[in-house]
Amino acid sequence: MKKEIITAQENYARADVFLSEKLGGTRSSVKKLFEGGFVLIGGKPAKPSQAVSAGATAEVTLPDAVSCEAKPEDIEIDIVYEDKDVAVINKPQGMTVHAGNGNTEGTLVNALLYRLDSLSGINGVIRPGIVHRIDKDTSGLLVVAKNDAAHLSLAKQIEEKTCRRTYLALLEGNLKNDCGTVTTYIGRDGKDRIKMAVVEPNRGKLAITDYTVLKRFKQNFTLCRFDLRTGRTHQIRVHARHMGNPVVGDPVYGVKKQKFNLNGQLLHAWRLQFSHPSTGEEMSFEAPLPDYFKEVLNKLTEI
Repeated sequence: MKKEIITAQENYARADVFLSEKLGGTRSSVKKLFEGGFVLIGGKPAKPSQAVSAGATAEVTLPDAVSCEAKPEDIEIDIVYEDKDVAVINKPQGMTVHAGNGNTEGTLVNALLYRLDSLSGINGVIRPGIVHRIDKDTSGLLVVAKNDAAHLSLAKQIEEKTCRRTYLALLEGNLKNDCGTVTTYIGRDGKDRIKMAVVEPNRGKLAITDYTVLKRFKQNFTLCRFDLRTGRTHQIRVHARHMGNPVVGDPVYGVKKQKFNLNGQLLHAWRLQFSHPSTGEEMSFEAPLPDYFKEVLNKLTEI
């Protein structure tokens, strides 16, 4: 176990919100720290709901992490491309990329361990091969590293923004402009730690998204292309909401009343471009829209 001393720089209405922000965890994970008696504020055991004043100090004891090694599972996945260094996967909606929040089975990693002969080990036993991820209910392409050299190369390309990722999404409403760039800072939502939000610069990371309108529909929907310049958690979904045009079917950032019978947002990682880690060859892949996405588009009338 290790201890952390954290001082509040401002007033907080709840101690669990304060620690979630400072530790970077969810409120549910922080709640377990309170329940276990691992949080002291002012030298006394703290409650999640108590207020925290600016200048107050919290002493948090963090239990040792429990090892959780992913296991191979015989799950069918769409391997678009594979060689000795990389694999490109077309992930279906509803599949989590790697274990987390108690979800250790049925993930893409479980399938990769069964289907591929090797995976990079830089990300440890829970996330082998995973260089970048897409949300559980987002479909589409991601590249997987099969060895550590390939992983380092791909990670550098993502950091230097030479790995290009393009998404397609159906948005609520009719966008004002045909194209544009959304530039904000994204961080944890102060009221709901599960969600991300547009925040002040000192509370988040720079997030930049380019968008282009592809089709407008009479039913007040817009099909858009999104090109990521940065890769923040839920970036397109948060930026779409920030624009006032959330992604159709988004259960977290979308409208409450769904117009279609969907199991998640209509957001698809359509195109992926990167330089091959060994040869330097420019690689480009596209994944067609899934059937449920096309079915919704077929119900709409283009303007």
